Amino acid sequence: MPDTRQVMMARREALAKEQIDYGLLAVGVLSVTYNCLLAFINHNITPLASSHVVVSEILLLVYSFGFILKRGLYEEDLAPLGYLLATIFLTIYVMVTNRAGYIDHLRNVLIIFAFVIMGRWTNERTLKLIFKTCCIVVLAVLICEIVSVQAYVALFHPAEYFENTRGVPRATYSDIGLFRGALGFPSRFSFGIIDHRSSSIFLEQVSLANFCGVLVIYLVSFSNRLRLFDRLLFLITVVLILVTNDTRTMLIFSVVCLGGYFVYPWIPKICDFLMMPAIITMGFVIHAFRPDAHEDDFVGRISGTVRNIFAMDIPATLGLELEKATTFVDSGYVYITYGATIFGLILFWLFVSFFPAGETPNQKRLAHSLSLFMFLNLMIGSTAIFSMKTAGLVWLLVGFLKVNEGVRGKRAAGKVGMPIST
Repeated sequence: MPDTRQVMMARREALAKEQIDYGLLAVGVLSVTYNCLLAFINHNITPLASSHVVVSEILLLVYSFGFILKRGLYEEDLAPLGYLLATIFLTIYVMVTNRAGYIDHLRNVLIIFAFVIMGRWTNERTLKLIFKTCCIVVLAVLICEIVSVQAYVALFHPAEYFENTRGVPRATYSDIGLFRGALGFPSRFSFGIIDHRSSSIFLEQVSLANFCGVLVIYLVSFSNRLRLFDRLLFLITVVLILVTNDTRTMLIFSVVCLGGYFVYPWIPKICDFLMMPAIITMGFVIHAFRPDAHEDDFVGRISGTVRNIFAMDIPATLGLELEKATTFVDSGYVYITYGATIFGLILFWLFVSFFPAGETPNQKRLAHSLSLFMFLNLMIGSTAIFSMKTAGLVWLLVGFLKVNEGVRGKRAAGKVGMPIST
């Protein structure tokens, strides 16, 4: 039998023969970096509005769907296609019953659909280059932000950008030019490395925290495919984000996944399905001990989500109170329910739980860490895990590993299943 070194050499030789798909590379990198590019344009070339951000996302999705249509849909795509069609139906139902336009949740599912199918067509060399390029850019700008926040602000002017494109007013208590949410406050959890919460190319702290989570998922499920230098690059980036962004949720998630790397391969797939109810149950237990917690900390966010769940009535679960959806930006389970009905939440739960493959150790590591990442985040936030800036990469990885390992690795044999239509 060949030893480990021979297997690795054979893999590297096969990898070197793969052609980089520059279209997918561009979409993958731009999905992460477009915000900082727009911010640079906003200050240095011409002021932008929210429509420019929307158009940028639409263009990336249009290219993605053009790529998918060119390649065609196959039997492997039935699950994400069914999820998308069901979401379209729920979106129409919610808009008709409320007589209001609302496509936020549909947009989120469009991103999942597009990137998970593109991941199926992505080769390993392209996927690695996408993650590595994004990591290097984030790390370089993060170091700039740590070393000189004045130079960082001079490049992107985050406060000005979010005021022009999101309508978020600048902080009245600071004129440094950072996004108001990144300024933090004295009593908040912090490692004290810098005097604000780092944001890097995302210009706001929440997306950088979730990008850290995506890198952890990538490391956990892909590290045995990476060279030592790349592992160190991703690990250094994760640690630097954790100690400067002051994200409690991703710190907990990273520590769990550190042990999970060894444990996840032994955990059955059904545990992904049980993850969401288990986390919600834990939330109820925490709320029982701290029912009046309103602080902007981990316990306060969880207790707030549970209070919002208690406040929901039957019309809310059926999507009949759409106007309240945007008021629950820190309560993901409630946010999805108000905007897509309880059935939209169930569909998301089922898709996250069962779509990722669970045959090989890497697939199990990805499936378990993905479920924990998604369902834990929904207890303390909402829109961040659906943002193209972070969701694109993680679903690209899900699509890739589903067909490139285990018995579903058909592309290695030149097969992609049967087309849905000819």
